[in-house]
This record gives sequence, C-alpha cells and structure tokens, in this order.
Amino acid sequence: MVPYDVHGGSYTGTAYLPQTSDAGDLTGFGGSQGSYDISAGTLKARVDFLADDQLRLRAAPDGVLTDPAGSTIVRKQPEPQRDTSTFDAGAYYGIRSKGLVLRVYKHPLRFGLYKADDRTALWQESAPLRWSTGGLRQSLERGADEQFFGGGEQNGSFSHRDRTVHVANGTDWNEGGWNNSQPFYVSTAGYGVFRNTFTPGIYDFGSPVRTGQQERRLDAYYFTGDVKAVIGRYTDLVGKPFMPPVYGLEPGDADCYLHNANRGERHTPDALKVADGYVDHQMPLGWMLVNDGYGCGYENLAQTGTGLRRDHAQLGLWTQNGLPDQAEEVKAGVRVRKLDVAWVGNGYDFALNACDQAKAGIEDGSDARGFVWLPVSWAGAQRCGVLWSGDQSLSWDYIRWQIPTYAGATMSGIAYNTGDVGSIYRRDPAMYTRDLQWKAFLPAIMTMDGWARDMTGTQQRDQQPWLDGEPYTSINRKYLQLKERLLPYMYTLSAEAARTGVGAVRPLALEYPHDPNALGPNATYEFLAGPDFLVAPVYSDTAVRDGIYLPEGTWTDYWTGRTYQGPTTVNGYSAPLDTLPLFVRGGAIVPMWPKGTLSWENRDRSELDYDLYPKASGDSSYTLYEDDGVTRQYTAGSSATQQVDVHTGRAVTNIRIGASDGDYAAKPAERSYRLTVHGRPAPRLVATDAGPLPRRDSAAALDAAGSGWYHDAATGVTTVRTPSVPTGDGFSLNLVHGGN
Repeated sequence: MVPYDVHGGSYTGTAYLPQTSDAGDLTGFGGSQGSYDISAGTLKARVDFLADDQLRLRAAPDGVLTDPAGSTIVRKQPEPQRDTSTFDAGAYYGIRSKGLVLRVYKHPLRFGLYKADDRTALWQESAPLRWSTGGLRQSLERGADEQFFGGGEQNGSFSHRDRTVHVANGTDWNEGGWNNSQPFYVSTAGYGVFRNTFTPGIYDFGSPVRTGQQERRLDAYYFTGDVKAVIGRYTDLVGKPFMPPVYGLEPGDADCYLHNANRGERHTPDALKVADGYVDHQMPLGWMLVNDGYGCGYENLAQTGTGLRRDHAQLGLWTQNGLPDQAEEVKAGVRVRKLDVAWVGNGYDFALNACDQAKAGIEDGSDARGFVWLPVSWAGAQRCGVLWSGDQSLSWDYIRWQIPTYAGATMSGIAYNTGDVGSIYRRDPAMYTRDLQWKAFLPAIMTMDGWARDMTGTQQRDQQPWLDGEPYTSINRKYLQLKERLLPYMYTLSAEAARTGVGAVRPLALEYPHDPNALGPNATYEFLAGPDFLVAPVYSDTAVRDGIYLPEGTWTDYWTGRTYQGPTTVNGYSAPLDTLPLFVRGGAIVPMWPKGTLSWENRDRSELDYDLYPKASGDSSYTLYEDDGVTRQYTAGSSATQQVDVHTGRAVTNIRIGASDGDYAAKPAERSYRLTVHGRPAPRLVATDAGPLPRRDSAAALDAAGSGWYHDAATGVTTVRTPSVPTGDGFSLNLVHGGN
C-alpha cells in the first residue's frame, strides 16, 4: 500500500507530493427526478437520491464519472427516486427529498447534508473537495460530541473519535491491524457513508474529519438514521450477513492430517480420532478442517466425511490456491471452506469474489448453506463469510485487544468475526481457558491445531480443549456446553443479523447510545452478546476483575444470582479461573436447549428451555426463530417463530408461551418447556391454563417428574416443567406469590 495523506497530498517513500487542487466555484447545476449534475470547472459531480433518506454522490476532477467497482460490491445499483425538488437559497442550491436536503454551495462548491428542516446538519463540508496526485479527500466539520464507528475490523478498537483508521488490504494480525477493514463508517450525528471503491484509504476522525482514498474520484453512498438503521441500510446495499448453518455456530477444529511433519506420518482419516476425542470428553464439535492447503492435501475424503458425520461434525477443507476441485469435494461431503491468505491475500475484489465463489460452490452442489472463513476481505464479505482475524500468538494482551475488535466489527455489519481460541502459535493452559471462556459468546469459534508450541517456543503443543488436564478440561467443557445450550438464542440473533444487518457481538454504545460511559475505558473491554448478556472477559493473570461497567437497568450475575442496579461500576469482582464475569439484563428471556446437549443434531427436541429474568414490574417480550438449521429452505419460508411474553405484577408473574407460528422440516409436533425464573419471590402456586402444577421437594425430584415446579430457597430460583404441549398451541403460566 502507498500511504495517502488525507491532509491533501500523497507520499511515495519519504517524498511528499503536494500537488493539490480544490473544487472552485459552482459553474453548473441542473437535473430532476432524483438525479442532478453539478460542475465546478473541470470537476463534475452527480447526485442521485436513492430513497428519502439515502443518496449517492460522485465526483471526479477530470469530469469522467467512472465505476471501477462495478457490481462486485453493490450487486444491483438502486435507481434514483423521482420525488425530489430543488430551490435556490442564495448562497446554495438545495435538493430536497421527503427526509433530507442536500445543500450545494456556490462559492466555492461544497456540500452539506441536512434534515428536512434544512437547519439540522447531518454533515457539512468544512472545505471543498481536494485532490492530488495521490487521491481525493473530503473534509467535514466535526460535532462537539460526535462519535465514529465502523471501518470494518479494526484490531483493538471500536470507537474512532480522534483516531486515524486505515481502510486497506493488509496482513498485520496484531493490535492496530486492519486486514478485514471496510470503506464505511457511521456517525452518531445521524449518518453513515460507504465509499464504493477497491482502493486504500485513510479516515482521520479529528477536527475536521478528513477521509480519502487513493483514487482521484469520489463515489460515496450516504445513509441517514440512528446507528442500527445506518448499518441496516449499508448492508441492504452490499449484502446482509449470511445465515449460517447451525453447526457453524458450534466449535470448529482445524489441522493438517496428511503427511504431517510435526507429528510423523499421518493420514486424513486420523482426523476421526480427534473428533472422537470431542465426543469422549463431552465437548461439542460442529465441523473440522482436515488439511491446511500448504502442501497438506487430503485422501479418502468421502470416508473421512462419513466418519465425521457419525460424530455429528461436518467436513471442511481450506485452500491456498483456488477451488479447482470444489464440485467433487462438495459431492464427497465438504460443507465448510477456509480461504487462506496465500490465495485471498491480495484482498479487495479478489477476496470478495473468492468468498462468493466458495459459498456458491457448496450451495450449487448440495442443499446446504455455504459456510466460509477468510482472513482478508472487503466491504460485502459479510454476505458470504466469517471474517477471521489471522495468525496470532497468545498473550494476555492478545486476549485484551480482541474484545473491542469483534464488537467493533459489528458496527460495519460484520456479524461473524473471530480469532483462534488460544491463538495459533502458542499454548498456555490458563490463557487458553480464559480465551475460550469469552469466545464461547462469539457466534463462531475455532481451534487451529498443528502450529502451536508452549510459551517457551520449544515444545510442540496441540490445541484441543481437553489437552491440559484438570482443572482446565472441566472448565473448558463447562463453557463449550453452555455455548451449545445457548444456540437457540444465538441462532435467533443470526436470523436477526440476516434481516437487519446487526450482529450478535455488540459494543455497549450500540445498545446504550446516550450513555457516555458506554464509550469509556471500562466499556472498551467488555461487550454484549445480543441485548441480554454482558460479557466482561478476564484478560490478565488475576482472579479479580475490576472496572466492570453495567449500564442502566437491573443486571443479574449469571453465576451467583446477585443483582446490580445500573449504571454502576463493579470492582473487586471474584473471577477465579472457572468464572467468566457474565451478567444478564433485567427483562431477558433466553431460549436454551436442554441440559446435556452436545450437538444440534441429536439434541432432545421434545423439550425447550427458557431462562427468564423478569423485570421488577412491567412487561418484556422475546421472539424465538427456528428452522431446520442446515438447508436453504428457510429462504422459501420454511421457518417458525414463537413469542414469549412476561408480565410482572406485585403478586403474580404471568408467562405467556405463544404458539410456534410456521413450519419447517423435522419441527416437533409437541414439546415440554422448562422455565427457570430468576429474581422473583417463592410462589405458593404455579398453574397453567389446565390447572395447578404439583410442587416438588427438590431439583432431583423435579428432574425425575414429568412436570411440576420447585423453588430453591438458596438461589431464589423457581424452575417449572410443563407437560408436553402441541407446538401449535399457546398457553399461559402463572406464578402466584404470597397470600394464603
């Protein structure tokens, strides 16, 4: 990459080329029906209003409005809308839609985007467009409290005010790197912008804000609304996050099994011994990559795939040199792809095309959903792949900076961004376990085997989660099994991401935009998994976690049941090795698979659990999404939703389990429900529409019974098991507290 100076010139090595020019006075303005042509000397610009709240601005100093990105990023260009008008305000022309006014200033030519009142600025150029031999930049006034997010994956940060962000191809896997960056950002002033380009750029979020790409043209789409709305409109344009297969949300494993010099002679079917190890240690495994592409091919592929499926895992391959045999590999059972940097390392359109190609290849040859990982990408990659942050070495600092990295990627519509559990190059039992704990709350995770050594760098170490013995094995099992039980919650968030563009892993600032502490140093190293779980990873060698910021509302410690009233900061939190600081939002309704679930495929479909954290008073609601988990039939409507409503009164907790609305293959005709109710007084009566349920004397008695309820006085938790109910029927459940 040749660095570009956003202050006006370009650099080549140490030589500065200050040959800059600015747009002069307006010399031409005209157009209608949503499309307008503007000129200032040789600079030509075009504005297309694509919706009441969205527009595209293009400009070129040579007067030629080209489109080098073509249809690779934006698959189908929106047509200009016709419902616009213009007016002359003296100092500027105004182009008005129902929601916006774009000001076109005359002396010199500058642009400003305002709300429909033509008084409230969303953004305002502080200077004319400027270009040099190295590129073109735009300068915007910065609001007093304006914040900026986006830029794709920016290693180590999620908020960019007063920071300079690189948007370019790169393979710096460490803090400060940007290998999965995107030419997009969103502002709390109420707008976002996508630069439709395959060239590098630098975005300086100082005052003024200066953004530029290494090309003498501007092609920018502006979206307006709050941050979530902008992410939605951006992903409408470049592609919504793909809907993964449910096994893609289970842990993955990767290694070279053919002629591996690190382990002596091995063969591809030896992968089955490792898959068996997950089963033997009662740890979920959703998929496995059985080669590494770097001279490690495969043999007996179909046999290996059959063996993996017996362990409820899917077969995957990675590649460094394209997909010449993809059709036959898919026929042999390949359902997962990893694209290596040796192939997609050139980034930009090359990586995006490869990602689209790999996903389509799986789907063209099967009824499965393509599941693709890649380490270098560009805008639009969310529609086809899991973005992986690259080859990294283990340290406490590595754990720290990955936390804001993945939360921040969500602000660019990236729903699946992750790193290797325990890194790729080093193995330390405590650090591995700490890393696995919090990554269990990322949608996609993988252990990368075959390259790691101990922290001295001398002893070869494998990376499976049981290899360090106790207490590490039991702790790792605890979190992997919890991840498996929470798959209905995470899968519903995946459906939400595919619909809205907003992924599961969120910085606090996304859900609490008016809380300044959500941008503070404490909130930087924690995140939300959906709206309901607040995760504060331990990223140092300690058993105490300080500086846990809890925003407004009631938060319940997942492990102890202790409640906190936010906003507050928790210091001195006891976090021994087996404890991830984890809090649940008051009002949360969390769907879970039954205890003991180790695979989506052989789970007990006759029971569904809901973990409930009622508000002190009032209502809360949740809608579960379900489909068959693996095919693409959901795109034709084969899916179901179930709404759960909780009303908390002084003496009664009312729970309404709605009918499961819709159908899909293998949908259970009926199921029972286990409801775990936190934070409410002991009930004297629990009843469904059919009448009271029997009270049981212990948790064991409740487990042994077909239905009933039990209140644990020590924890304050009431657990209810209902009889089996047709999924097409809804019902109510009342917990009556107090009285006679």
